[in-house]
Amino acid sequence: MSDIIQLLPDHVANQIAAGEVVQRPASVVKELLENAIDAKSSQIKLIIKEAGKTLIQVIDNGLGMSETDARLSFERHATSKIKNADDLFQLNTKGFRGEALASIAAIAHVELKTKQEPAEVGTTIVIEGSEVKSQDVVVAPKGTSIAVKNLFFNIPARRNFLKSNAVELRHIIDEFYRVALAHPNLGFVLFHNGSELYNLPQSNYRQRIVNLLGTKTNEKLVPVDETTEVVTISGFVGKPEYAKKTRGEQYFFVNDRFIKSAYLNHAIASAFQGLLKEGHHASYFLYLQVNPQSIDINIHPTKTEIKFDDEQTLYAILRSAVKHSLGQFNIAPILDFERDANLDTPYLQKNTGKMPQVEVDRSFNPFTSDSPKTTLSNTNSSSSNSSYTKTPSANWESLYVGLESKGTKEVVDFSQVEFESAPETTTIYNDVVKDEKQYSTYQLKNKYIISTIKSGMLLIDQHRAHQRILYEDFLKHITVKEAVSQQLLFPLELHFSVQDIEIIKQLQQDLEYTGFIFQDIKKETIEITGVPVSVPESEVSILLEQLISDVENEVPDSNFSVTDLIAKSLAKSLAIKNGKKLNPAEQEHLVNSLFACKAPSVSPTNKATFTTMSVDELDKKFM
Repeated sequence: MSDIIQLLPDHVANQIAAGEVVQRPASVVKELLENAIDAKSSQIKLIIKEAGKTLIQVIDNGLGMSETDARLSFERHATSKIKNADDLFQLNTKGFRGEALASIAAIAHVELKTKQEPAEVGTTIVIEGSEVKSQDVVVAPKGTSIAVKNLFFNIPARRNFLKSNAVELRHIIDEFYRVALAHPNLGFVLFHNGSELYNLPQSNYRQRIVNLLGTKTNEKLVPVDETTEVVTISGFVGKPEYAKKTRGEQYFFVNDRFIKSAYLNHAIASAFQGLLKEGHHASYFLYLQVNPQSIDINIHPTKTEIKFDDEQTLYAILRSAVKHSLGQFNIAPILDFERDANLDTPYLQKNTGKMPQVEVDRSFNPFTSDSPKTTLSNTNSSSSNSSYTKTPSANWESLYVGLESKGTKEVVDFSQVEFESAPETTTIYNDVVKDEKQYSTYQLKNKYIISTIKSGMLLIDQHRAHQRILYEDFLKHITVKEAVSQQLLFPLELHFSVQDIEIIKQLQQDLEYTGFIFQDIKKETIEITGVPVSVPESEVSILLEQLISDVENEVPDSNFSVTDLIAKSLAKSLAIKNGKKLNPAEQEHLVNSLFACKAPSVSPTNKATFTTMSVDELDKKFM
């Protein structure tokens, strides 16, 4: 039997490796930015076109590469970061695998320009699908410029699976955030389709967070600082009152590398226990410095997962540090036995004030003419005698003197007048019975509505049913473009990050069709003067945050998809929740509105809204 095992060609092996390293344009951005940081750059520029599908270019002022290094950098497992296996436990650089550039060059058109400081000229290399097209000498500034064009040009299936430009740009910005937050000592600039989105100068951690997320973020931050033999923790956590329903503003950095850790996230959630509303998540930007020998980064090509030697100790230290900061800055109540009691303001103080004295003329009677008179001014006795005196009023019967009928000119005798109807007096029990209405619905566990039908029984999920009702209602308003809006007495000003503002701008027209009225949209704030009738003013911020989160995770590839997405998100946020008690009239209205929908059987997320049980099925239960 002939041999069947053979070595794969390099370009095929690179494409296979690219499937792990390069998952979307944001993966390319991450690898190129980390290479620029490892090159000891102080200023890094990122240029994006069409959300990275057309162009991803990173320009830095780092060390640059020689002609030989420039060519060798595109080979698999070629790296300057490590030399042997022991170096994996002494990592001080971002990259070390030596697969990124080879994987990127296998699935895109790559153009590299680089120059070292002592050299007079630099090197330019053009590669298309792992094939080197040219390598020449070029005049270039110190540093490296690498441009990745037409990503996945030779893998159409992978390119077709990319999301819309809005979603892919969001992922690119997320990677940009992670790198920029980890290195505030470096300057970053981001351009998209020719417009500048971010220009971040060199700063400290707090200023970098504020520059990225907006000036309003500054008042939300609580410093965290703890130094132990195991770990050094610094950074900030958000105040509980500013917690959000999304997990967007949660960042862990270990040795200046962004990581994801559900275990450490649980430590933060435990520190905030009792301070957050249900369903809300705290924001944090925490920087951990540990011994490189105590962690293992080489777990996944993305290098966002890390294994710690002693996770339990790290968990306890992190939880205590956050709790201490919340108590130190009076965010959470604490018991401090070292506080000087002399500096406290006593709760019980001696009352130095006097009770005001009120003089009352007890002989005054307004219904008698003999009561003392009050003069208008303290003048002579003649003015006192001419002051106002009360004159007795005439008898009430004199009011009817002269009231005669038009025909006979006689005085009307009211004793002979008959009223149209005598006042009716009834008991409260009669009123209850009289106003009672027969309803055919019943609410079970404040979650399900039970109603009767001809064939048996109907069981409705109130949350899903209301979602379907609101979804079709919003969809009708958006498509017909005739929405009812309620005007606000005062404009509502909301603060968002730059990337959130960009999403709202994209959705502005469709949101206006639902009933929102935007007075002004600035770089970090928006002013709303009108909201849909069914939206309470207090929930506008929560609703928009949920909508932004849904846009990040959905695939709005066409106008209909964007419209559908907005209607789904608004319906999900505004639908009555399970656990809310409904009166019989509200139950009846919900049932009638559900079966007036075009597709009453399923929710907007294609989940069943009701189920039926026939009499025969009920009979079988008792057999």
